[in-house]
Amino acid sequence: MNKLSHDEIVHGLRQLPALPTVISEVLSSFGNDEADIGLICRQVARDQSLTARLLRVANSSFYGLQCRVATINEAVVVLGFRAVRSMLLTLGVSGAFGKQDCPGFEPRAYMRHCVGVGLAARAIAETTGRNPDLAFAGGVLHDMGQLALASIFRGSYAQALAYRREHDIPLVIAERDVLGTDHVLVGGLLADTWNFPASLRSAIAGHHAPSAATADSLADLVHVADAIAHGLGLAGDDYDLVMPVDFTAWQRLGLDQDKLARILPRVVDGLDEASQAFSA
Repeated sequence: MNKLSHDEIVHGLRQLPALPTVISEVLSSFGNDEADIGLICRQVARDQSLTARLLRVANSSFYGLQCRVATINEAVVVLGFRAVRSMLLTLGVSGAFGKQDCPGFEPRAYMRHCVGVGLAARAIAETTGRNPDLAFAGGVLHDMGQLALASIFRGSYAQALAYRREHDIPLVIAERDVLGTDHVLVGGLLADTWNFPASLRSAIAGHHAPSAATADSLADLVHVADAIAHGLGLAGDDYDLVMPVDFTAWQRLGLDQDKLARILPRVVDGLDEASQAFSA
């Protein structure tokens, strides 16, 4: 088995298409209170495909609007810029990879799982007083390292996926055994390459080891949301395994069985429409 070196991974990530200009503007707006929201909206409006996808999401039951929004500006007025920004980021990044033709990689299952994690992260954030829009974005994007591996190293990643099925082990372990790396590390490197804000990078790079992150990061939240999505089998993947929940993450979030019982229906009920809305 050919292991991937750090240099190979970095070189491969640099070969990915650059993010659209408007998505780069969205990224730069994190932590910038003086971001020109009007300019970003005008840039989005010029991208008809991105606009159509964003409005489809905004008008889905996911946001539960009482009336339909027809323009980006209306979406910002009704939902707020933070919500629209998170939508734009998740849609822009997910669409940057194109179609995956990696044997064994199922894009539909991948998207259902990631949207499920996003829904769970959003619900946990609302329960614990965190930013729900940022949590949703972190949840949807947490496994983007898988997309990168399936896009750049198709043959090697297909071997890792086959190894996982053959040995009935968690994907992250199969990746390390076959590739010498995993989607968490690759996702963190990609977040650096694309200049993600630290809050989202922590969700991507720390969701399998949240206790190593700071208590105020998104790593705890996304880790528990990931465990919920795996536990519910949202991807419909016969080889999906229930992952153990990090006790430190659970404790720092202040969750209990009653709170979890209120979160689960919100994840399951919204999954189908949200997955369809966020699919390219």
